Amino acid sequence: MPSSSNRTQSSKAAPAPFYEQVKQLILRQIHSGAWPPHQKIPSEAELVAQLGFSRMTVHRALRELTGDGLLVRMQGVGTFVAEPKGQAALFEVRNIADEVASRGHRHRLEVIWMRSETANGDRSIALGVREGQPVFHSLIVHFENDVPVQIEDRYVNPAVAPEYLDQDFSSETPYVYLNRLAPLTEGEHVVEAVLASYEEQQLLQIPAEEPCLMIRRRTWSGRRTVTSARLLYPGSRYRLEGHFGS
Repeated sequence: MPSSSNRTQSSKAAPAPFYEQVKQLILRQIHSGAWPPHQKIPSEAELVAQLGFSRMTVHRALRELTGDGLLVRMQGVGTFVAEPKGQAALFEVRNIADEVASRGHRHRLEVIWMRSETANGDRSIALGVREGQPVFHSLIVHFENDVPVQIEDRYVNPAVAPEYLDQDFSSETPYVYLNRLAPLTEGEHVVEAVLASYEEQQLLQIPAEEPCLMIRRRTWSGRRTVTSARLLYPGSRYRLEGHFGS
């Protein structure tokens, strides 16, 4: 029969794997507020020196915390504490600036470009215009506390907003501007999980392997199609929520 000391030892819980111990140490720093959202944390080499674990162990801990959405790793820049995930309306069309402000955060946007293009077959169908007719096209990145959270790739019907390309959007978003000209009466969503293109990865500051949430959205004001937009969100920084009922 095993001795009482052996029984006591066998009844003790096995120690957590080393990478789990590293994860818990990092989580304590985050949850205590010592490492607030957007703060750059020590590098892998620095954590190895500080904590005394192997680089492989520290790397696994960081990789899993990143996969859980608690850290954000930017190639060539470093690893940062993630902002708690925001949420976007799935069944509503809302202003992203209002969503960000509702969380007590700061919104800003950067216009990458705005230009006139010729509508091809697909674009003419989406906007309800004749093929070959000029349409307006804008590419904008939205930020929450200086972290990129959405790429807005939008086509606009010039008949609805003939002065769209003259706007600088420093004081309002395209959503607000367009809704003022042609109040929204109907919207259509298609949601997919996608990988970002190389250009989009650079704009969102995400690694190539990070999945993204993509919404294809069309909006109408009365019988006129106003816009056809592709909205891209980093999967680690945003979630989509919706509510419906009878």
